[in-house]
Amino acid sequence: MTDVAPVLRVAAVDISVVRRLESAVGSVIRGKPEAIRLAVVALLAKGHVLIEDVPGVGKTTLAQALAKALGLDFQRIQFTSDLLPSDIIGVSIYRRESEDFHFSPGPLFANVVLADEINRATPKTQSALLEAMSERQVTIEGRRRQLPEPFVVLATQNPLEFQGTFPLPESQLDRFLMSLELGYPPHAEERSLLISGGVQDLLADLKPVVGREELLLLQSEVTKIKVADKLADYMLAIAHATRGSDRFALGVSTRAAQSLFRATQALAFCEGREFAIPDDVQRLVLPVLAHRVVLPTTGGRGATRSALRQVLSEVSVPL
Repeated sequence: MTDVAPVLRVAAVDISVVRRLESAVGSVIRGKPEAIRLAVVALLAKGHVLIEDVPGVGKTTLAQALAKALGLDFQRIQFTSDLLPSDIIGVSIYRRESEDFHFSPGPLFANVVLADEINRATPKTQSALLEAMSERQVTIEGRRRQLPEPFVVLATQNPLEFQGTFPLPESQLDRFLMSLELGYPPHAEERSLLISGGVQDLLADLKPVVGREELLLLQSEVTKIKVADKLADYMLAIAHATRGSDRFALGVSTRAAQSLFRATQALAFCEGREFAIPDDVQRLVLPVLAHRVVLPTTGGRGATRSALRQVLSEVSVPL
């Protein structure tokens, strides 16, 4: 018993930190506990998040609330068609007094980066994020520069707006661990927002509840969550089913399967368990995989999710 008690005590402390973070974000984003949980799961899995939905449902607010509750260095980048790669990465400036070039880092050098309306930037600027999101570093003038740790990109886009936008290529989408949809708030919460005048005051008053060292510790603890071999095989079976099916023109990549594995560990951790279960995988298949697969014909998000649900119904669940 003496060997078990300390482990359980540490786990309880870790979970209390997670609950504190979710409660803080939930004080601003009302009636969306599942979206908040999934955003926290992505954060603990060291993944980036794409928040994709119609205007006015709180995409940017969710990203801002999460960043403020973390108490980390935060930068917001408003993506536009005239934004250049150097505007986000940085640039070397010549200083006469030292007769040398000095690197001035761009807003990408922050712990939490909000890429607002990411699909409004040109492909050249979007591609500047690829190395940063995948390797947590950028190459500038032949020199590699490490980004701060932790590093997470929270991007937003409106999927129904096409004028003046540049759709994200599959290689860019594959860098996002998860894609979230918020939807409209429940009637009672929307009524409360209507009467109170919105959430801007709540967002302004939001205080950090989780520090850098706490977050790094949580991310480290997530990797210790046990995933049985049968459960890992279950994830691979889902991935293989998308690759060999006529329902998909492009199936799940190896990176996507790895993302599903990491997210499953993080979700089990957030649920207070030391091991993952099939329910964790099933709960994550849509947010982790839906933005990575491509249908033979254009069918929208609903058709993609329907095809993945069909795959889930056909793959045997491990007992």
